[in-house]
Amino acid sequence: MNFLVLLQGKDLRWVVMALLIATLACSSNFQSGEVQTQRASTAQTRKGVAQAGGISWAAPDGWTQGPERPMRTATYRVPAAAGDPEDAECAVFYFGVGQGGTVQANIDRWVSQFEQPDGGPSSKVAKVAEQIINGLKVTTVSLAGTYLASRGPMARTAAAKPDFHMLAAIVDAPQGPVFFKLTGPSRTVLGIREEFKGLLQTLKRN
Repeated sequence: MNFLVLLQGKDLRWVVMALLIATLACSSNFQSGEVQTQRASTAQTRKGVAQAGGISWAAPDGWTQGPERPMRTATYRVPAAAGDPEDAECAVFYFGVGQGGTVQANIDRWVSQFEQPDGGPSSKVAKVAEQIINGLKVTTVSLAGTYLASRGPMARTAAAKPDFHMLAAIVDAPQGPVFFKLTGPSRTVLGIREEFKGLLQTLKRN
């Protein structure tokens, strides 16, 4: 005979109530666990700490770390300012102990990737400075113009992007230079200039 048939009146009501309470408790525990997992994930993302070459740094809030890419330690994307055609990108490179070339060679290469509206040399308008941050020597570069962005390793030509800006830094890390290169539309990059400086202030030896 069916079990429910044997239960009548108050007995049946008590069974139904017990089942409802158990169902609600399970649902509550699941949702609580889901929320805790989301909070932990958010906290980890906000922390945004990365490391290479014997140093670590923390990306600013709002910078989204992109997927892994060849030759890069990390890639961050920053939303475009209103009216700008695309997001800004901050690429971080580390090639190993004694690798990556000299500071000046990298500055020269970065500067050569920009053209000036008047046709003059970008080296004349590039702003280069040195500073010590938390005991680390950091060389910074600021430059605006038409950015000759690489189309890829097999491409013969570069994509010309007018009114772009670059903020870059070369960190003399214990295990070799670490390179930070932020590029994007001028309005976007200048709008997050303080955030880039803030990132550099988080640099420290591991």
